[in-house]
This record gives sequence, C-alpha cells and structure tokens, in this order.
Amino acid sequence: MLVGTRSVLAKTWSTVVVSATAVNQSERDQLVNLLIESRDQVVASSEQLSVAQWAFRESKDNWSIGDNVEHLGLVEPILFGQVTSALGVDANPNWEEETAGKESLLKEKVLDRLTKRDAPHSVLPAGGIDQTRALRVFREHREISLRFALDTAKPLKAHTADHRRPLYGTLNAYQWLLFIAYHTLRHVKQIAEAKRAPGFPEA
Repeated sequence: MLVGTRSVLAKTWSTVVVSATAVNQSERDQLVNLLIESRDQVVASSEQLSVAQWAFRESKDNWSIGDNVEHLGLVEPILFGQVTSALGVDANPNWEEETAGKESLLKEKVLDRLTKRDAPHSVLPAGGIDQTRALRVFREHREISLRFALDTAKPLKAHTADHRRPLYGTLNAYQWLLFIAYHTLRHVKQIAEAKRAPGFPEA
C-alpha cells in the first residue's frame, strides 16, 4: 500500500471515530430544546410570585419555590463541571457499553418525583435569597450550558464521568448535559407541587 493511501485511510478512520462519538444534529436539537424548555419553565413558574409565595413551605421538611430556584443555581455549575471533567480526560474505550441506554434511564428516573432523593450538602439552599438574584444566577449558569450545547464539536459520547449515584453509573458528557435539563424539569415538578400544597398563598 502506498504511503499516501495509508495516510488517507488513517484520516478517514479518524473522521469515522469522531463522527460516531459526536452528537448528531437530532441529538443536539433535542438537548438544546430541553435546556431552553426547562429554563423557561423555571422562570415562568417563579418570576411573578409574591414574596409570600416565593418563601412558602408546606412544612419544615419541604422546600419553598425559592429554595428550588436557589438550588438550581447552585447545582448547575457543578453538573456542568462533570461535562468539562469528562472532556478533560482521555476517551473511555468502553464508552458504548458503559453508557448504553442511559438517555432513557435518565429521563425515566430523574423525572420520577415518586422517588425522593436528598441533595448533597454543598448544594442545599440556604434560604433567604431574593427572587431576582436567584433567577439571575440560574439564568447565567444555564446560558453557559446552553451555549456549550449549541456550539461544541467535541466527541461528547466518548468521554465519561461517573455519577455519585450507582443507579446512573457512568455517564458520557452528552448524557451529563441531558441530566442537567432533566434535573431542572424535576424541580419544575417540585415547584408545581409547592403551588398545589394546602395553605399556598393566593397572592
């Protein structure tokens, strides 16, 4: 085989590998839409609340709507950090096997509010943060995630990081971005639950 031919074949194989590990347009569109939809639902469900509605807790063990929004602003840069951490290490040669089916798993389990999960101490809301500031912080961090999802050409699927919950196990960078969106939608459901709770202020 001629040297030039061997070089062309090597470049072709490299292109195929990168293509297989990068998100396709349909996957990117789904991700971007989820990030936008979840952001907009948080804002729509919380920005017009009164101070009493923002701070209402059904009990001391329940989060207020303000707590949920504060938590989202705290957790998003940490979750996005999992994306950058995954991309900062070598590609996982076993990524296909270790991450197979995780997109469906994330959608099913993260959105399931029947199973309660405790947040890590580092992202527990302190309370008392005003509405404007909490929403601003959330929006700023979401803009970073969204811009990355729109622009990146990196091979997201080949780079992985393990989730702290064994249920999810190894996730690739694309799945970590999906996790961000689904986690936000989980809290949209929690905000809706707070509004339906007995005693929620009418204004």
